[in-house]
Amino acid sequence: MATERIIPDRGEFVDALRALRRGRVMVRVSPLAGGCVIDGRPIYHSAPTLLRYGIVQRWDNPDGFDGVEYYRLSPDGDVFAERALETWRHRPLLERLAVRIAG
Repeated sequence: MATERIIPDRGEFVDALRALRRGRVMVRVSPLAGGCVIDGRPIYHSAPTLLRYGIVQRWDNPDGFDGVEYYRLSPDGDVFAERALETWRHRPLLERLAVRIAG
């Protein structure tokens, strides 16, 4: 029996955390894959993990569009992202490259 990976695409996940740590907003226009974007870049695999584990929380955007959901890092998500990105930076370059290729 195959188990589902918690983080299907680790490279995309790291990129999403980095953008969110920089203050960017995840925009969810659809519950379908590719229905979330950060800075105009589609997030195909990471949004469910970010949501499921409370790494992001819904943000009320008064200038936003009806039917569109906006998310920012939660306080716990910010702590997690800081640790995860620090760990990522200390991985050897070839390992980070292999992770990006393999997902």
